[in-house]
Amino acid sequence: MTYTIDEATKPALESFQRFDVDTQLALLWFGYLDLKKQLQPAPPQSVEVPAKAVFDKFLDLSQEEQLQAQRDIINGAANDISQTYNSLSPNAKLDVWFLLAQGMEDGSIIQVPSDYQLPGETDEFVALLKNLEFEQRINFMLSVVETFG
Repeated sequence: MTYTIDEATKPALESFQRFDVDTQLALLWFGYLDLKKQLQPAPPQSVEVPAKAVFDKFLDLSQEEQLQAQRDIINGAANDISQTYNSLSPNAKLDVWFLLAQGMEDGSIIQVPSDYQLPGETDEFVALLKNLEFEQRINFMLSVVETFG
């Protein structure tokens, strides 16, 4: 899958970038939940293998370290996981986040607290995303993960 920045996703991307890092992480999680039933079963090996290598680094961390590593990727911190992440293709970066979300589902990655509520200021952003087609949502997610680092 290749992507180009879609004009329809620019407002959502600009809105997303204004949120704090923890809200961005929650939005990625909820975005995954929204898309997961429509995702293809597995990406090509050229995407899956490097993404899995980054994901596996998370498994060696405590839950608090896992959360900090996700924050570090978003904030562009200079550490091993962030640097490895930054070397990935956009599709492999997206697969890292999908793997993290799957890990959250199975309990191997720190989860969003069950009582977590998105801040009210995300309502407009969520409405923007709901108006996008599936391919545009994927394009949006690719654009987001490419801006991290």
